[in-house]
Amino acid sequence: LGLLQHVLGQPDATATLTRVAALADKSDDPVEVARAARALQALGQFHDANAAYRDAASGAPSDPAINTGWGELFLETFNNAEALRSFQAALQADARWAPALLGSARAIEDENPPQAAALAKRALEINPSYVDAHVFLAREAIDASHHDEAREGLKKALAVNPSSLEAHAVLAGLAYVEDKQPEFEAEVAKALAIAPRYGDVYRVAGELTAHNYRFDEAVVLTRRALALDPRNARALADLGMHLLRTGDEPGARAALESSFAIDPFDKVTYNLLAMLDKLDKFETVRDGDLVVRMSKDEAPVLGEYATALAHQALATLSARYEFTPRGPILIEIFPRHDDFAVRNLGLPGMIGALGACFGRVVTMDSPKARPPGEFQWQATLWHELAHVVTLQMSAQRLPRWLSEGISTYEEKRARPEWARQMDVEFAGLLDRGETIKLKELNAAFQNPKLISIAYFQASLLVDHIVSSYGDAGLRKLVRSYSRGVDTDAALKEALDTDFDQMQAGFDKTVDRLFAGLRGVVNAPKGSDLPAMPLEDLRKLASEQPRSYPVQLVLGHQLRKAGQPDEAMQAFERAAALVPIAGGQDSPHAQMAEIAIEKQDRTRAIAELQALVAADFDNVDAARKLAALLRQANVDDPARLRSVYERIAAIDPFDAEAHTMVGRLALQRNEAETASREFRTVIALAPVDRAAAITDLAESYWKSGKKAEAKKQTLAALEIAPSYERAQELLLKLVDGGRQ
Repeated sequence: LGLLQHVLGQPDATATLTRVAALADKSDDPVEVARAARALQALGQFHDANAAYRDAASGAPSDPAINTGWGELFLETFNNAEALRSFQAALQADARWAPALLGSARAIEDENPPQAAALAKRALEINPSYVDAHVFLAREAIDASHHDEAREGLKKALAVNPSSLEAHAVLAGLAYVEDKQPEFEAEVAKALAIAPRYGDVYRVAGELTAHNYRFDEAVVLTRRALALDPRNARALADLGMHLLRTGDEPGARAALESSFAIDPFDKVTYNLLAMLDKLDKFETVRDGDLVVRMSKDEAPVLGEYATALAHQALATLSARYEFTPRGPILIEIFPRHDDFAVRNLGLPGMIGALGACFGRVVTMDSPKARPPGEFQWQATLWHELAHVVTLQMSAQRLPRWLSEGISTYEEKRARPEWARQMDVEFAGLLDRGETIKLKELNAAFQNPKLISIAYFQASLLVDHIVSSYGDAGLRKLVRSYSRGVDTDAALKEALDTDFDQMQAGFDKTVDRLFAGLRGVVNAPKGSDLPAMPLEDLRKLASEQPRSYPVQLVLGHQLRKAGQPDEAMQAFERAAALVPIAGGQDSPHAQMAEIAIEKQDRTRAIAELQALVAADFDNVDAARKLAALLRQANVDDPARLRSVYERIAAIDPFDAEAHTMVGRLALQRNEAETASREFRTVIALAPVDRAAAITDLAESYWKSGKKAEAKKQTLAALEIAPSYERAQELLLKLVDGGRQ
């Protein structure tokens, strides 16, 4: 009764729940204690609820309902790991306990949506009338853009329970996402007729709208929820999250603080407030419509590059798509990955994510958030700013396959070396018939096992669209979504096609693009190459000279066996088959190591150059190449420039690389570029500070900034009064010497 009164917003709910909660201290019956725990949970007394569930579970460890209730408490407090343990305990007692199956689905839905859906479907097989399972699957279907499937599931839920408030709320949210305003208002009216203060009907609609990246609308909907239920902590927390994604951080803080005052156990709200405290200490750069926020420790370095690159990206993309996004555009760069994750979702994690875009807000890892060489931060920033353009251009309605496809495609278009290194993997999928059908491409982004290949394949599809219909066709397709049409209608309206027709052309395109890799990248069926004896590998390599895996593994095994010359030959064959292979185990990397061991510097340099050309993010290879070029006394500016610029691009905190880039720029009389590089070196606190300051002084002198050059020269001489290069420069400046 108390829970029903609570849901309906009746004033007697608190008194009723308090009476039931008292059973936690009065009763020895585990079932009664569990009822008390549920009442305490509804009252927001989570510590006491947890203690009561612990007592109940101790008294009846085999009662699946008690452990399931305990798991639902953990879910409400965002402790999914403990929740899953409780649900598993319930399922050990009764493997067919449907609520525990659904609880398990809820606990893993963010990490593994397909597995979560499978668990919910099992719950429905056990109990076809399980309303909560129907609603859960409907929400999953909405996120996968399977709207008809979602609507059918909600109809089944309401057929069982016409008064299911959550089913009405999700159905209302679906109608809103589909821009069906009369249907939305009708479902809202049905929910409010049952529970006049049920603000969640608007909150859920806001949540689903936010899942579709329409954050400004989500803010409006959530405010309507709070108008009905001002003390709805979840709605206040949602409002805070939505406001963060629109860039209104002061408004977000106010909403989150209000939520936390009501529910201090909400881990997400706590994390977001702590993250905002850290952001308050960031340095902010405002430049036109751009607002860039960075750690104070990193700003002197990143500030030289991130803002300029962002302007370049927006100018390039705005011209290409004939659309100027609305600002201000907020870019936040986090030195700790977990802070980036919390900024986006409220919880640490997001292991595979590097950046995120919400329309006017971009967040991303800084280069220091991950080991150098693990990702290319410049490509990430360009990728996210492409989202800014296309999301706004489509009124935040672009499906994920097209949004991510364009952004990934634009990375490669901006710098060919930024292209994602997935050609070999994709060619293998083509050979095995395991690429994603275009109709399923959007849903593949919900599958952790497919998401990496979904990004790559989506970019190939965008490439195919541009090749077939031109940039004008792509622009027309993006704009069509702004009118609220679905993908089928957008493809028909903009390109006069559909996925079935496009599939045939796309298949031909990828067959042509990957023809050189087809048939060579998959290992022979049923083989375990690393476990094969060396002689068997030799025989197999002779029989299958066009098998890249066989030649590669043979090379590794020969090297381990102390036969470097034969290993080199195997690696040469592998490199001829797949010249673009990257990574430490790749043919070029292995041949470089063998050459170094044999003191064949010329060969090592050649192999490292080939590796760096194929593997952009491989900073270790670039550094090895730079060291070998120094040892070989190579002074060709063109050869040196490409290597040091690569190192500085991957790891902008490498002072030596910036020094070399700056000095090479001075040789080309590019004084402004040199000055930027030398300012970066000084910000990195180099060991030889006097030399770095003198470098900067020389760049100022070369650009005609004599006063600044003199100031820096004197600063260098304060550190090292006898530093000859600074003394000579000062004499030139005092004598009015020419450059």
